[in-house]
Amino acid sequence: MQVTVLGAGIIGVSTAWHLLQRGHEVTLVDRQTDAALETSFANAAQISVSYCEPWANKDAPLKTLKWMFSDESPLLFRPQLDWAQWRWGLQFLAQCNDAAFERNVAQLVALGSYSHAALKAVVADTGIEYHRLERGIAHYYTDQKSFDGAAEAAAVMQRFGVKRRVVSRSELLTIEPALRAFADRIVGGTYTQSDESGDARTFTQKLASLCGQRGARLMFGHDIERLDSDGREIREVRVRDRHSGQARALKADAFVVACGSYSTPLLKSVGVDVPIYPGKGYSATLPLLKPEQAPSVSMIDDQLKIAVSRLGNQLRVAGTIELGGFDLSLDTPLAKKRCEMLVRRIEQVFPGVADTRTPEQGGDPQFWCGLRPATPTNIPLIGRTKLRKLWINAGHGTLGWTHGAGSGKALAELIHGEQPAMDFGFYGMPSAAQTAPVSTRLRVAQPPGQA
Repeated sequence: MQVTVLGAGIIGVSTAWHLLQRGHEVTLVDRQTDAALETSFANAAQISVSYCEPWANKDAPLKTLKWMFSDESPLLFRPQLDWAQWRWGLQFLAQCNDAAFERNVAQLVALGSYSHAALKAVVADTGIEYHRLERGIAHYYTDQKSFDGAAEAAAVMQRFGVKRRVVSRSELLTIEPALRAFADRIVGGTYTQSDESGDARTFTQKLASLCGQRGARLMFGHDIERLDSDGREIREVRVRDRHSGQARALKADAFVVACGSYSTPLLKSVGVDVPIYPGKGYSATLPLLKPEQAPSVSMIDDQLKIAVSRLGNQLRVAGTIELGGFDLSLDTPLAKKRCEMLVRRIEQVFPGVADTRTPEQGGDPQFWCGLRPATPTNIPLIGRTKLRKLWINAGHGTLGWTHGAGSGKALAELIHGEQPAMDFGFYGMPSAAQTAPVSTRLRVAQPPGQA
C-alpha cells in the first residue's frame, strides 16, 4: 500500500517507520524543515509508564478552580470565547470520578507498556543514540499530606503491573544523591526502576532519517493545505512547498493524520470531529556547570508538577499546562513567569549545578513551549475515522514520548490488517473489525465511532 503520513513528530515518524517495516510505501509530510521541530522538540524527556495517569480525577475540579488564580499553577485554564474549549472542559469534568479514572488508567498503562517494549525494539534494531538513561524515574514530595497519598497512587500502578514503589527520604537520596542539597525539604518519594529518559527530538530526527534511507519519501517544508474528500473517502491531500510555493496533490491508499493539536482543525474540514484541545507546556534546557553533581535519575517534582531529566551536559526541566488555545508565545508576561518558575526551581533543588542565569546576566537558558494535544480522557485516538482511507494517530497529551513508539506500531499494524497485542480501545475499530483485512476495512462506507 501507499500511505501518506501527515506530521513528523514522534507519533508520525514512528508510524512511518513501522509501516515501512511491514513493506508499505510511505510519504512523510511536515511543514517544518526537519522532524520533531514542534511538540516533540523539547519535552520532559521521560518514558514514564509509571505516570500514565489521566489529568481527570475526583480532585481535579477543585484544584483547577484554585489554580486559575495563580500564574504559576501546574494546570491553568484560561477561558476563551471558544466553544471547543468549553466543550472539552465539560467532557473533562465528566471524567473526574473514580470509575472513569480507573478505566482510563488501564488504557494508558496498557499503551505505555506496549509502547515501551516497541521503543526498546526500535533501539535494538537501529542502534539510535539519544542521551538515553535507563535509571528509572523518582518522584519526590515536599508536603506530608501529598506524600501520604503516594502509596495509593503507587498501588494503582501496581495493580496494572507497573512496579512503582514508595521510598523513604533516605532511600530516595541513595537512588539519587544529587538531591542531597534539597534533602531537608523532602519528606519521601516513589521510584520506578523500569522507566527511563532520553531526548525525543534526537531520537525522532534520527528515526526519520532512517525512514528516508529505507525508501520513505520525506517531504519536509510542506504546508498541508487541505484534505480533499467526496464525503465518503479521502481522495488526495493538497500540500504546498514553503520554499518554492509549488502546490501538489498527494494520492495514496491510506492517509494518517498525526498533526498533534492541529489534527483537530484539519479533520474538522472534512467533517471529522475529534475531542483534541491544545495544552501549552513549557520547558527550559540549561547547560550544566557541575556535571558531577547533576542528577542521572529522571525526576518529578510533586509540588510544582514538573519533570527534570539529564540530557548529556544539559538539564531539561519541563511542565505546566495552559488551556488557552493555539498560543505559542514566549514573550508575554505570563509565559515569562512560567519559564522563570522552571529555572528558579532548578536552582532551589540543585543549587549551582546548572547555569540558571538569565540572558541579561550572561546565561543562555533555552526556553521552549509546545502544544500538547489532549483528549478529555488523556487517551489518544489511534485508528480509523468515518471516512475511508483516513486514519488518525493524535491526542497524546503529555505522554507523546512515552506512547510514541507503540502508537506508531499499533496504527501500522491496524493499517496492515493485524491486531495489536494489547487491550486498548482503538478509535473507530470495533473488536470484530480489528483482524479484518485492510482492503475490506477500506471499503466500509461508514465505520462506527470510537470503540
